[in-house]
Amino acid sequence: MHGPLISAEETVNPIPVVALSTSELEAHLEAAGPVAQAWAKAQEFEAAFGDTLVMPNEAGEIATVLFGYGSGQKDALETGATLNKKLPAGAFELSKGFEDHAGIALGFSLASYRFDAYKKVPAAKAQLVISEAGILEELAPVLAGTRLAKDLINTPANDMGPEELAAATSQLFEDHGGNAKIIMGDVLENEFPLVHAVGNGSDRAPRLIDATWGKDTDPKITLVGKGVIFDSGGLDVKPAAGMILMKKDMGGAANVLGLAAMIMKAELPIRLRVIVPAVENAISGRAFRPSDIFTSRKGLSVEIGNTDAEGRLVLADALALADEESPELIIDMATLTGAARVALGPDLPPYYTDDEELAETIAVHSEAVNDPLWRMPLWKPYKKYITSKTADLANINTSGAGFAGSVTAALFLQRFVENAGSWVHFDIYGWTPIEKDFRTHGGEAQAIRALFDMLKTRFG
Repeated sequence: MHGPLISAEETVNPIPVVALSTSELEAHLEAAGPVAQAWAKAQEFEAAFGDTLVMPNEAGEIATVLFGYGSGQKDALETGATLNKKLPAGAFELSKGFEDHAGIALGFSLASYRFDAYKKVPAAKAQLVISEAGILEELAPVLAGTRLAKDLINTPANDMGPEELAAATSQLFEDHGGNAKIIMGDVLENEFPLVHAVGNGSDRAPRLIDATWGKDTDPKITLVGKGVIFDSGGLDVKPAAGMILMKKDMGGAANVLGLAAMIMKAELPIRLRVIVPAVENAISGRAFRPSDIFTSRKGLSVEIGNTDAEGRLVLADALALADEESPELIIDMATLTGAARVALGPDLPPYYTDDEELAETIAVHSEAVNDPLWRMPLWKPYKKYITSKTADLANINTSGAGFAGSVTAALFLQRFVENAGSWVHFDIYGWTPIEKDFRTHGGEAQAIRALFDMLKTRFG
């Protein structure tokens, strides 16, 4: 089955779609003749943005489709998404009036995503025929990475455990000529004690995935993703309402793998490393407990204030490993705190870095590709909130007030990065609760289109 975008060689006689502003409509219909004028009037088509009008031929088949642009050109991704929602099943091509065909094609494809792996009969979809040379090649990395991230998040936890996440990572890197090492058992317990502690309560064994691709002589870029495949909250168990979406708690891992897919498919000249601690935070007699203290890979001791603040624990060991080879840049991504959602909602992930140039660069690329992000501060005075009387650090805010949850989580992670040229942390939601424009309901790719655009500009 073809995807939402197909080349002109794959079909014949696609249906043309003509874009019209409200000011252009009268002249277009006048040139088309009285039948077209009567039909448009009967359908009350006025070319407002998103209005579509199917124009039949004498045989009653679709001859062309008119698409309203309202007062003029809109955002390309929004235009593509609107087209996808309004067009019936069939093959269509952009005709007169459209600008930025690549952006429209991207929005069309993103809006077409449906997770139908568990459905018996997938729904028929509209397809957009692309005739311009280079557009399909240009979009291929972004679309492949975005789909991978969404598919991984949407897959239910019974089919996406630590083993399956490791297998997906290994397959991805093998497909592109890289390799992945999986660390488990006694080695994991001895070398990554926080990862082991969080995952030890599950019958599905925890593991750390360490994958590499590219030439060692190229700039070293390391991606770290939270891979908590399901989060019950541990002994500090979540309520039912808080647990229903916890298959998405590996959204950080899914998104760094999506970004890795983009990088490798585009063959960017970097030495890529991806580190994913893959665990299930479950409840059993082996589960870690509140007030337990563990010594991390970095040597810092951490007191457990709450077992539901497990993501920062597994990331801490993974970041320590990433930092040991002093890469040029470490990017970590995690569905880490509810506080970030309270502050910025589900669609606007915060990011944290003390590298001013990097922060500004991310903001520029975020805006350029319509991948919304918002910088938040690593406010040093709040370090006092993660102190412990019995260990070097606490994994929760110990002030008793519960302030600045996303900031203090970022400050906790920062303690495990010292040698990298730069580090940035993304506290993503990884989910779209209400479908809008080109964002479909369910697992979501967040920040990775902006980051890929940044890396492609810098190293491509």
